[in-house]
Amino acid sequence: MFLHSPFLTAALRRNAVVIALAVSGTAAYADTPPFTFDPSAVSLAGTSFTADNISISDFSVVKFTGSTFSDTGYLAVTGFQLGNNASLAVPGLNTGYGLYVKFDGTGTTTIGNPLTTPTSGNFSTLNYTLYGYNGAATFGIDGSGNPFKTASNEIVLATGSLQKGGNFVSTNPAESSFFANAGATLSFDVNPAQSGFFASPKPFYGVAFTSFTNTPTNVVAFDGGFRIVKGGGTINFAAVPAVPEPETYALLIAGLGAIGFVARRRRA
Repeated sequence: MFLHSPFLTAALRRNAVVIALAVSGTAAYADTPPFTFDPSAVSLAGTSFTADNISISDFSVVKFTGSTFSDTGYLAVTGFQLGNNASLAVPGLNTGYGLYVKFDGTGTTTIGNPLTTPTSGNFSTLNYTLYGYNGAATFGIDGSGNPFKTASNEIVLATGSLQKGGNFVSTNPAESSFFANAGATLSFDVNPAQSGFFASPKPFYGVAFTSFTNTPTNVVAFDGGFRIVKGGGTINFAAVPAVPEPETYALLIAGLGAIGFVARRRRA
């Protein structure tokens, strides 16, 4: 969903290690604040739970037009974490009810064929909507190469847009290492009509952090762009925007993404 980047510098390689920790489900997000969701408060078939990190699966497509790109897709919520618990038990999730993000973004990119040339870019716009729905649903890429979902009768839980960050890079496929990675800081605006879902804190956090790391098995390149098929990522929250460290975030994955997770870092 939110941009990509190749391992071109030592700084990126160091950040890649941090991302690897996030993928492994360790305490990479130990400093993220907890939150409580209550699906039952908005007629979703689940019960209240507390977590500090959201795990997502990314199905998206990035298309290049000259020096610009577009990125659209779905982020299906696959699970939650709390502290060192890499797989928090959430009754009803993806059986009785589900959650997903629909997003679209645009930006500028280096000119090049992603099949043969490492490509990077920066988002100019990025907008999303968080939905909830009852029942089970499927997410994927259809025969025309476009993201799809089968969820229906959704309710809008929250919306947001790009605040800062959002860059991507992909490594040269000729090296058998096409990674699609991304991350961004976004506003998070609760839908007042469904505010009961966001049980704690009150008011709920106003900023969302997204990060993705996608492995070659989840990235399908084509002349003019690439697709993320069941990529991986995370979402967590903060009350106010974080101040980035001088060293640029290494955003590896997927609003775009293939499987994986990027770590976000803040200045103390």
